[in-house]
Amino acid sequence: MSQDEGAASRRGRKPIRPDPASGPVALFAHHLWELKEQAGDPSFAEMASRLGAAASKSSLAAAARGSALPTWETTWEFVRVLAVDRLGQDREETRREWRARWEQAAHATGADTETASDAASHTETAPQAAADLETVAGPTETEALMVQHPEPRARSAPATSLIAAVVAAAAGVGAALFAWLAPPSGQAGPAARSTPAPSVSFFDDSVFEGDVTHPDGTVVRKGAEFTKVWRIRNAGTVPWTNRYLTRLNDTPCKAPKRVEIRTVRPGESVEIAVRVRAAGSPAQCKIYWKMTDKAGAELFAAKKPIFLDVIVA
Repeated sequence: MSQDEGAASRRGRKPIRPDPASGPVALFAHHLWELKEQAGDPSFAEMASRLGAAASKSSLAAAARGSALPTWETTWEFVRVLAVDRLGQDREETRREWRARWEQAAHATGADTETASDAASHTETAPQAAADLETVAGPTETEALMVQHPEPRARSAPATSLIAAVVAAAAGVGAALFAWLAPPSGQAGPAARSTPAPSVSFFDDSVFEGDVTHPDGTVVRKGAEFTKVWRIRNAGTVPWTNRYLTRLNDTPCKAPKRVEIRTVRPGESVEIAVRVRAAGSPAQCKIYWKMTDKAGAELFAAKKPIFLDVIVA
């Protein structure tokens, strides 16, 4: 059990992990959860206090809830204290990668980045703030006004008669205006405009799940042939078809220019294998690959390439 789950169980509430397949905002929150687990799964209170995030624990918890896209400022504080401060990742590269993810989630919901930021800033802290309330609130502003200005007594008969007359006159004017604006009998009025059904948001995303064979630093014999395998998951909502793993550089080790990736459904993982022949003399081989389409165009520009890193001895 993580620190957050333990603390939540003591309060009677458990954090609800978002389903990444339920939409772009939930997928973005899922990525935040993955980062949090990689960094040792600290509690949101610890992130906001000991780790120094410039955001409240309720804002950080709301960002990971997946019900609304957090502001970029809250997102960056969530990511900074975990990826940069705790995991030691490069600050600017991390900022670019997560900014691209955040903007992709905002655009996938049909809102620009400013709209997404404004909407999230008004909604992300309210549920948690209400849950964390520990003091008994005093009377609301409306209740205070009701005490200061009690309900007036019933009006006198002359005043009531005057009001009734004014209302009747207004009703007569309204009826005459309606009769003037209404179409003649038997003539149809303008057709009501139909509201188009909202379109479904499609987005493309991938998650690197790890090396299956030959992890970084593996030593291979000179001239030996071996197979490098990676596992990648389709974390988007569109199937992968006609996609390839394309080599980006040359090294003393030999590998094909590109390898075809089988069709992968959303949420499914795939293992991609590349046959490699080691160099004939001692060397270090680090070969980079990126996913491309059939025409060779690179996909997932904000993501790092995957690579093979072996030592030939």
